[in-house]
Amino acid sequence: MPDPASAIPRPGYGRRGSCNTPILPHPEGMTSTSPLLPNHWLPDLGALTLACGECQQCSLSASRQQVVVGRGNPKARLMLIGEAPGAEEDATGLPFVGRSGLLLDQLLAEVGLDRDHDLYICNGLKCRPPENRKPKPAELEACRPWLEQQINLVNPAVIGLVGATALSAVLGTKAGISQLRGQWLAGEGPLLGGRALMPLFHPSYLLRNPSRLEGKPRSLTVGDLARLARRISQ
Repeated sequence: MPDPASAIPRPGYGRRGSCNTPILPHPEGMTSTSPLLPNHWLPDLGALTLACGECQQCSLSASRQQVVVGRGNPKARLMLIGEAPGAEEDATGLPFVGRSGLLLDQLLAEVGLDRDHDLYICNGLKCRPPENRKPKPAELEACRPWLEQQINLVNPAVIGLVGATALSAVLGTKAGISQLRGQWLAGEGPLLGGRALMPLFHPSYLLRNPSRLEGKPRSLTVGDLARLARRISQ
């Protein structure tokens, strides 16, 4: 049986080049706000990666090395959505491979989740903001069509929203991550309806708060990840 991760496009497709990918009608009830694909849905993650590499809908396209689309199992029941690529991600074309990514991998392993087989990981923003600054609302809005298509293609039952920016990008809420982390939220609308969502602290926050004591952010995050693991095993 082929490794499910082999279906993920390899780094390098995000550089500008020709893009000639097939398109499919949208699932019923869904429309796209993408200026590149106004009324169509891409057929697979490979086509999505190629199309993202052509995107120039915000100024980040001028400074990126690569778009950073996703990694992991495209058939997983669990999807983690982070905020934006950093320097290491921009260089490799893969999300969560820097210090935050290494910590996330450790936490996933602690609860028995394999990053390559048990989940699919992506970001709300596909290009690195300069100096790793916080993504601007207009940038997240420009990138949202790609995230919508990604959710549709992976079709996860459970979504973990990693950090406050991911929470805002997906649900549009201004509520703080500390207020909502660890809570099950119900997705609404044609795309999110029927999916269970849980906000999580971002690993970068845990790096700044490394205590392993019970009740501290790291301990809480391990507990939240364990609940995600139990949910997808049901």
